[in-house]
This record gives sequence, structure tokens and C-alpha cells, in this order.
Amino acid sequence: MDDEEARTRLLDVAEALFYAEGIQAVGMDRIRTGSGVPLKRLYRIFPAKEALVTAYLERRDGRWMTSLREAVAAGSADPVAALFDWLAEWFSEPDFRGCAFLNAFGELSAAHAGVLDVVRRHKAELRALLADLAGPDREDLTDQLLILVEGATVVAALNPGPEPARRAREVAERLIRSNV
Repeated sequence: MDDEEARTRLLDVAEALFYAEGIQAVGMDRIRTGSGVPLKRLYRIFPAKEALVTAYLERRDGRWMTSLREAVAAGSADPVAALFDWLAEWFSEPDFRGCAFLNAFGELSAAHAGVLDVVRRHKAELRALLADLAGPDREDLTDQLLILVEGATVVAALNPGPEPARRAREVAERLIRSNV
């Protein structure tokens, strides 16, 4: 196994465990065991747990944002509806546990600068996508859409299923109609 395969295995296991159980609840030994990567190699690739957490979040951000952008682009006739439909599907996944980025921030707070940086970049990317949907010079609508997306995600974390996304979509559509 080369370092790239080891890195992929480590990130696969870390992502599954961190998202399902929480970052602090999962030790490096469980990640080593689950990945089959020797401890010495694990620490050579990720010298500290924060480096692994940061890499996990960066990889998740890339995948998550790509999927969301593709869904919005595919729904070009009504990209806002496509966004909330995508959220409804995500909220309905059997392993849905809320926003990995807010979960990480909630667990680790600002004490881990690398993690905080990834969380902030992810939220800035999401806000930029919403700004594109809101249109030029619509900071107010952008912020309102962001609050709806984040709020629906938190509500769905407590009560998984599509309903929080559907309700947020209804509110978003009313906001857009009233702001035209």
C-alpha cells in the first residue's frame, strides 16, 4: 500500500467514524485499526489528529459542494427549488447527522485553527452559491437563504427527513416573490 492509498483509507474511516460518532469520541487507534494502516504511517501522513480532521473536512467540503452545485445547475429552471430538493434528499439519507462542519465546530470550537478555517471556508462557499442564486446586490436575500439552509439543516439533524427542507423551500419562495 502506497501513501496515497493509505491516506484514502484513513480518510474513509475517519469520515465514517467522525460523522457518525463525533470527532472527540473517536481515537486515532480506532482509525488505524479500521483502515489497516500501521500507526507509524498514519502519523507520518497525519502528524496530529487535527491534521486528519482538517483533511476529512476539506475532502467532504469538495464532495458536498460539487454535488450541491450540480443539483442547482441541473435545476436551472428553478435553482432555488433544486437546492432545497437536494437538501431534502440529503436530510433523508439513513446516516444523516446534520452538518459535519457545524458538528466539528461545535465539538472543537475555535481552539483548533485549522478546523475553524475549513469550516469558515465551507460556509463562505455555500454563501457564495446562495449569492449567485439571490442575484446581484442581494446581500439581504443571500443572508436569508443562508439562514434558511442552515436552520433547516439543524432542524433535520434533530428530526431527520425531508420536511425541514420542504418548509424552508416554501419560505424561500415567499421571500423571493416578495423581493422581486
